[in-house]
Amino acid sequence: MQHATAIRRALLTWFEEDARDLPWRQTRDPYKIWLSEILLQQTRVDQGMPYYERFVARFPTVEELAAASVDDVLKLWEGLGYYTRARNLHKAAGKIVEEYNGKLPERADELQLLPGVGKYTAGAIASIAFGERVPVVDGNVKRVLSRMFNVERCIDETEVERDLWDMAGTLVPQKSPGDFNQSMMELGARICTPKKPNCDDCPVYKYCEGRKAGVQLERPIRKAKKAIPHKEIVVAVIQDEAGLYLLGKRPPEGMLGGLWEFPGGKVEKGETHQQALERECQEELGVSVKVGGMVSMVNHAYTHFKVTLNVYRCRIIRGKVKAKTHSELKWVERDAFSDYAFPKGNHKFIDLL
Repeated sequence: MQHATAIRRALLTWFEEDARDLPWRQTRDPYKIWLSEILLQQTRVDQGMPYYERFVARFPTVEELAAASVDDVLKLWEGLGYYTRARNLHKAAGKIVEEYNGKLPERADELQLLPGVGKYTAGAIASIAFGERVPVVDGNVKRVLSRMFNVERCIDETEVERDLWDMAGTLVPQKSPGDFNQSMMELGARICTPKKPNCDDCPVYKYCEGRKAGVQLERPIRKAKKAIPHKEIVVAVIQDEAGLYLLGKRPPEGMLGGLWEFPGGKVEKGETHQQALERECQEELGVSVKVGGMVSMVNHAYTHFKVTLNVYRCRIIRGKVKAKTHSELKWVERDAFSDYAFPKGNHKFIDLL
């Protein structure tokens, strides 16, 4: 690859002099490096940093993380989203303790055997914590490579993604592979940004084929985004005679698994909010309800869809609650809400109760 040696040298020098001072860069502890990589999947550094510090303070070792309950882990993760990461983190900790004597595997191919660790995460941990010469290719690195080598094909295609991994693998040096991989990610995060790349401050601008051709803003080439669907949701705030609120725990697998929520669900075509609430409470709880006043209407966005939560006070008029779709139901005092991990959408109206 043309200029590979010069690119490596320039990026490593820049990274050594100008890298952000992040807490997981101040340690060689593989556990903390693994934890940071899991936290930063689908998460910005500024958003993930306080969670990293809380996790390290609460679970300073993999043994302590493995010994915790999944509910404790989910509560600490609360608000970060993509909760499958938290459940997999807990499962992986148990596997590391039970099968690897509390030591993370040192090779990328072995690391991929852990729950929640894919090719990118395994490469990051193996190169940073153990010095293995393996590449990493995330969204930032894809953008850097597509501009640096003026990739004129859609990077969302499987064959092109495979080529990008090959390019990255060729660039990774034998010495300091972890620093080099971090320099590529850092470059994409801070300099070679999606909309306004700061080419003047780029340490490898003179080797960038995209910049030379004047097409850096047109790279990478992506598939057209599909319209994001919207779902109308109704939520039932149900209290008993003692003023306790009914909460349901979502099944452990699937979206928002293991989190607590107020009952409810999607409004079907042709239904009013009242009809949807009556149906959902019958299907989820086995009870008939009288729908009262609206508490709030809040909008929330997930990665692949958006929702509007229409929150109503409801009263049970017939039947006894039974967990038909939740793994567990509980009647909970308002002051105890802080003990439970809720989806972020629920937090947008809880303070109104």
